Amino acid sequence: MSNLIGRLLALLTVWRLSRRSDSEPSAQEQPDISPLEDPSKREVPNSRKAELVVAILVTVGAASGFAFTAVYILNSHANQLLGVTMGGAFVALAAAAIVAGLHVVPQETSVEERDSLLEEGEPEEIVEMVESGGEGVSRRVLLTGAAGVAGIGLTTTVGSAIASLGPRMRNIHKVPWSRGVPIVNEQGKIFHASEIQVGSFYTGLPAGHFWEDLGAPLLLVRLPRHYIHLPPTRPLAKWAPHGIMAYSKICTHAGCAISLYRYPVYAPTSVGSPAFTCPCHYSTFLPGYGGTVLFGPAGRPLPQLPVTINPNGHLVAGGHFDEDVGPAWFDVRVPKNFNRNG
Repeated sequence: MSNLIGRLLALLTVWRLSRRSDSEPSAQEQPDISPLEDPSKREVPNSRKAELVVAILVTVGAASGFAFTAVYILNSHANQLLGVTMGGAFVALAAAAIVAGLHVVPQETSVEERDSLLEEGEPEEIVEMVESGGEGVSRRVLLTGAAGVAGIGLTTTVGSAIASLGPRMRNIHKVPWSRGVPIVNEQGKIFHASEIQVGSFYTGLPAGHFWEDLGAPLLLVRLPRHYIHLPPTRPLAKWAPHGIMAYSKICTHAGCAISLYRYPVYAPTSVGSPAFTCPCHYSTFLPGYGGTVLFGPAGRPLPQLPVTINPNGHLVAGGHFDEDVGPAWFDVRVPKNFNRNG
């Protein structure tokens, strides 16, 4: 049996070898293998028409950039026009770059061996390569001028957009509050003391001043006497008449507008004192304790504004904030003209 199996394996091996020899071509039948053709080539378009198209597109991009700036200055709320002008600037410049890349600058295909990163003499070769990129361009002055104007237009576009990234930083330590300035609501009506109810909070603004200034908005609340524990340097008659107090609405952590107010409504289950909360990072301040920070990342209390009630019952500012308004990273300071002793 073993002899039979050995003979079968020998026959199978001979059969496989014969099939392999039949499938391989002979030396005479081997195909000729030619070396790879060198794909290196260089073409100079020298197209005056393409150069004109590029100049027109770059000019359109510059005009769109200047148009964006004009719209931003005249009507910054025209979002559609702002989007069209800014988009037009980028689209036109992108189209100019595409046309220039295909039909203006030299088209070159080259194959190079990989050498060391940098050898002596190569910097000069790099400079020559950069300079050769302008070969065949006949309207260099036109294209250079158009590119310069487009750069200015794009710079004004980006600069205008950056100007809207946050509150105005000019005169950040100057606030529109001083003794005698009436406190009005968002409709411009002066607050009457009777309008400030316990359990609610109100937004106060300076009468006759620019309301978008960082130090303009106030938080107005009225607290019962048992919730008020101001520092000794803040007498209630000036800082909390009839329990009414005013604080800056700008959080001292990151400059967000405080818009949440917590007030205990049921003594058996309520815990803690009335508190303001910033919705951005949940810094919590206690108005009854002079704006002290209860929780969160804020590094200092809310600045408090003294309040007085005039003979007509209207609320007016009694002076300046006890400290500068805004986040701690705005280089806050105590106002020079403020008297801590009242």
